[in-house]
Amino acid sequence: MGSDKKTSLAVILAVLGVVLFSAKAVMVKLAYQFDIEAVPLLLLRMAFSIPVYAVMVFIKKPNNPESIEKKDYLWLVLFGFLGYYLASYFDFLGLAYIKASLERIILFVYPTLVLLISWVFLKKPVTKIQIFAILITYLGIIITFSDELKTTGDDVILGGVLIFFSALTYASYLVGSGWLIPKFGATTFTSYAMIVSCLAVIIHFYLFEKVDLLHFPNEVYYLGIAMAILSTVIPSYLVSAAIKQLGASNFSIIGSLGPISTILLANIFLDERITITQIIGTIVVIAGVFVVSKKK
Repeated sequence: MGSDKKTSLAVILAVLGVVLFSAKAVMVKLAYQFDIEAVPLLLLRMAFSIPVYAVMVFIKKPNNPESIEKKDYLWLVLFGFLGYYLASYFDFLGLAYIKASLERIILFVYPTLVLLISWVFLKKPVTKIQIFAILITYLGIIITFSDELKTTGDDVILGGVLIFFSALTYASYLVGSGWLIPKFGATTFTSYAMIVSCLAVIIHFYLFEKVDLLHFPNEVYYLGIAMAILSTVIPSYLVSAAIKQLGASNFSIIGSLGPISTILLANIFLDERITITQIIGTIVVIAGVFVVSKKK
């Protein structure tokens, strides 16, 4: 009975984490209405979230500190840069060109990218069923894109490519960080990686941006805080706890709620309309990822 309760709680945490993560795209689109660009908005998100991660680093120590080598910290810096800075940067840039609902559908291909990267670089075998599932997933993206191109033109291609790069860098982070998480622990590793990402965003901002961060409307800062707490800090730990209890494969199935959640939230808060063609494309993408997740 106790095990069932733990599993039920983990499922609730997973669903809540997925919904909160998916709300990020909607908040970004709302913030863009106040004439703020990607990097300043990303910096606000990171600046409001880094104090929590810094506290967690002091509270939560690595699982196996004796097994951690100096080079592991270098790898951690690389994966933090790759998975949270670059992935977030491409994501925020892409959202300037495409709808929040389409962004989540494209991002959701990351499990198939994990499979492909593992096959190319780690020589892990890929089954025929997995190849078929990958083809199904990208067919869903093409279906969704074809409908969007009718109304938005070239901008959606640029936005889609940027979001795909976001999914690719995040998938690379997941593949590469696999052997580090057991050493640091999921919570500690996430905290370190987010701090690295925040520092990267700060450096990027001060090198390339000439924007006064204090001149935006109050709504931008409220959205920045909401993104930091509700769509970054809280779901990052909820997902870590859920994966620990359920396993990555089972969680990825629950993660199928992500595109659906974003579509509903975008419809409510952004008045985004989704067509029958896009619904079909979304279902196809989710089906492909579901097969990949079950066959890992």
